[in-house]
Amino acid sequence: MIKKIGTLMIIAALTVSLSSCSSIGIGGKEISVGGKNFTEQYLLSEMTAFLLKEEGFKVKQMNNLGSTVVRKALENKQVDLMWEYTGTALITYMGKEPMSDPEKTFQKVKELDSRNGIHWMNMSEVNNTYALAMTKEKSEELGIVSISDLAAYVNEHPGALTMASDAEFANRPDGLPGVEKKYGFSFGAENIKQMDIGLTQRALDNGQVDVSVAFETDATIRDYGLVTLKDDQRFFPPYRAAVSINKEVYKKYPEIKEITARLATKLDSDIMRELNFKVDVEGNSVSVVAHDWLVENGLLED
Repeated sequence: MIKKIGTLMIIAALTVSLSSCSSIGIGGKEISVGGKNFTEQYLLSEMTAFLLKEEGFKVKQMNNLGSTVVRKALENKQVDLMWEYTGTALITYMGKEPMSDPEKTFQKVKELDSRNGIHWMNMSEVNNTYALAMTKEKSEELGIVSISDLAAYVNEHPGALTMASDAEFANRPDGLPGVEKKYGFSFGAENIKQMDIGLTQRALDNGQVDVSVAFETDATIRDYGLVTLKDDQRFFPPYRAAVSINKEVYKKYPEIKEITARLATKLDSDIMRELNFKVDVEGNSVSVVAHDWLVENGLLED
């Protein structure tokens, strides 16, 4: 009887020990952070990892993934959290029509994704949406600061301006055709120069075109000193960066909301563009840029 009781006590002790190890992981709390395969996403993932590590998390980063791949990983619980864009989620993943209001878009995505076991929180002012860009000199010369100004100029001077666009933006409904329809103008097919998206703003800088497609947070906007035209009729849907996290993980670690909020409340498109510039143009490493910015803004100790 004593031997049997002793054996049972050992088994019980081992069970408790294994259960404890399973729940806290080696070295404490564990979490995986996913990211897509472009600079902005590397930076968001890296900054998030720094903040989580500072709070005692063991972080596994899963970066350099395609948009649909990392989304599927989040759905399958291979990734615990990531920074996603509201417009991408609503239009691409959920197949819904674009919405112009950032807050309504966020709330709709949050509502729909809750059914997938994914919780959304901490929407930032980073808006990686489409934009139309011009050189500062051309913008000032023609008095064009908004898309409405551009539409008026094109209508008054047909064929005077040319535009650089990649094939996708030139043909998708929420791209150039939609912009022209919304604002009531047309460049004309002969004035649209299609090229790789990576070349459009270089063509603008070189004077080969007058207008170019861009993204609000592109480093090249900073590099070439371009201006983005105000979308005064709010055509382009918001692509705000926000945290999407597995519900079970969020329930287990609710403190993640406050940790990632530190980042969300400080970031905006201008800051993100500057950080992208430091990596893409100046050649600094993602880790150094992320770390230094967190330290400079009081989010991380040096």
